Amino acid sequence: MPHDSPSALRIFPKCIDASCYNAIRLALRRIANPLRVDLPKHRGLSVILDDHVWFCVDGFHEDLPVLAWRDFEVRERSSLQEAVNCQLHLYHSHAGLIMGSALEALESAVQQCLEQVRTGSGSGVSQ
Repeated sequence: MPHDSPSALRIFPKCIDASCYNAIRLALRRIANPLRVDLPKHRGLSVILDDHVWFCVDGFHEDLPVLAWRDFEVRERSSLQEAVNCQLHLYHSHAGLIMGSALEALESAVQQCLEQVRTGSGSGVSQ
């Protein structure tokens, strides 16, 4: 997914919990960068992660962007326990319905992937 994605329908400020942000950064370092993670409880949705943007895409529609977390404000972050502010871009008219649950599902899926890597049982992700 290119960084010059289509124009967002709406843009919101968002605060990502430190545990979620740190887990994703760790997965990008330990598993792959970029990294594609399926969201099991969100049929057809995946998130394509890289250092600059996390695109939630619809795999049933040629990876059409649904929403994206981007513009992470990490320069002023003084500790790993601090939450990270970013911008949430909505590309689909119904993206607001899943913006919270998609992030929760992403964090859970990434934690599972990291556990599988730690135990050597495979990564469960696409690279």
